[in-house]
Amino acid sequence: MTKLSVNINKIATLRNARGHNRPDLLQVARDCERFGAQGITVHPRPDERHIRYQDVRDLKAIVTTELNIEGNPTPDFLNLVREVRPEQVTLVPDAPDAITSNAGWDTVNHQIYLMGIVQELKALGCRVSIFLDPNLEMVKAAVGTGTDRIELYTEDYARQYHHDPAAALLPYRTAADLAHQLGLGVNAGHDLDLDNLAYLHQNLPGLAEVSIGHALVCDALYLGLENTIQLYRRQLA
Repeated sequence: MTKLSVNINKIATLRNARGHNRPDLLQVARDCERFGAQGITVHPRPDERHIRYQDVRDLKAIVTTELNIEGNPTPDFLNLVREVRPEQVTLVPDAPDAITSNAGWDTVNHQIYLMGIVQELKALGCRVSIFLDPNLEMVKAAVGTGTDRIELYTEDYARQYHHDPAAALLPYRTAADLAHQLGLGVNAGHDLDLDNLAYLHQNLPGLAEVSIGHALVCDALYLGLENTIQLYRRQLA
């Protein structure tokens, strides 16, 4: 079964816009789990423009499913992970000023660097996932880092889906098949929504988890949070 992890960065963005605690980020996380989310994802950035480091500490105390922390493994990020010890850490090579994640790791040139980080995170008891483009060379090199999983960056799939779903999916299916052959678990995320999620799920066997935030929160504005989470869960049935 593919698990749905709800990314609540956008909830924090809304809260920060007024400088108070409305909406209450922790209550939203609790409600997401109550409505069917099987994990909570956050991506704290150095400028704390949405999720703050303290949010991560507070979330660790109340999340009862799985807490997935995404981010570039800077010293501050790694210190936070050492303190919080989430169930999963997803390593993402985003620049500090990036609006959103926009590329996967070069696991060939950064293999040694990632290896040391992965070893430490696994020693802390965290499952580790590395954010990757659907590139077979990068999938092969990811094995050498010791990571547990890869997360396939699905923006290209989402962009091409309405033109030719099969062609859009093909590189992801090929990359996922190779990852599984090499003993890696496969997650996916970025620009997945109610239109394209079911096709991805149906045609990517062994998909362990999807993390979805922006589209899900946008849908919730019209459909309600509980109904939206249930709709996303149905796409993964």
